[in-house]
Amino acid sequence: MSGTGTNAGNDPLQTAVWRLRSRACWADAAALLEPRAADTALQRAALLVERCLYTEQGWEDAEDALRTAEALAQSDVERGAAACERGQLAYAATLLGVRDRADEARAALGRAAALIAPSAPARALLDYRRGLLAENLARSPQAARAAYRRAHAGATAHGDPLLLSFTWRHLAGLALRDGELAEARHGFAESLRIREELGYLVGTAPALASLADAETEPEASRLRAEAGRLFRLLGGVPKWLAQQLTTAPTAPPPAVGAP
Repeated sequence: MSGTGTNAGNDPLQTAVWRLRSRACWADAAALLEPRAADTALQRAALLVERCLYTEQGWEDAEDALRTAEALAQSDVERGAAACERGQLAYAATLLGVRDRADEARAALGRAAALIAPSAPARALLDYRRGLLAENLARSPQAARAAYRRAHAGATAHGDPLLLSFTWRHLAGLALRDGELAEARHGFAESLRIREELGYLVGTAPALASLADAETEPEASRLRAEAGRLFRLLGGVPKWLAQQLTTAPTAPPPAVGAP
């Protein structure tokens, strides 16, 4: 799903899907896609998996879409991409306390790594998600940093600005934990800049809140207030951001992993 905001081919369908996705309308975006071929089935599944992480709802819809994508996958890359989405769904369920699916997440991402070549464009997203598991489930910041850096390099090489906004944000979060404020501010600012340029509205509030955690007053309060305005505009999405916006943390909050 990453990178569709750029829509280099100016495909009207992809433009409509992106606009809905970026405004937290994942179900509406998914409804535009007919899962008749592997690529559209995978894109539809990815939308519904993302909805789960942002809203903590729609798990069965995501599972159904994933099963369809898995059934339609023909090539190793398609099977690997489907496994990557299954790993992300299992990760989200574990992280949000729905059900412990950590072993499933690791197995699915491991399967994806065996199917997707290191030089393939899809590898960057896989590396990013392996970083999420390392950071938030295995509690291994060193492994997470290495995975995020691989993802960052892959996103740069393949021209994927949306994924770059994710890797900038998570690398900055690790820098903030290490007390590297200048590095953290730079990374958070880059993530925010990219999301604003792409019109990725649903990811802008988390980017603002993250930058606020690395800033001093009064800038921190201004950024957090703007994040709160966008959060309310989108109906309280992403759901996990609510707690971060109501308190100014003395230590960096845990990274959730989607926006």
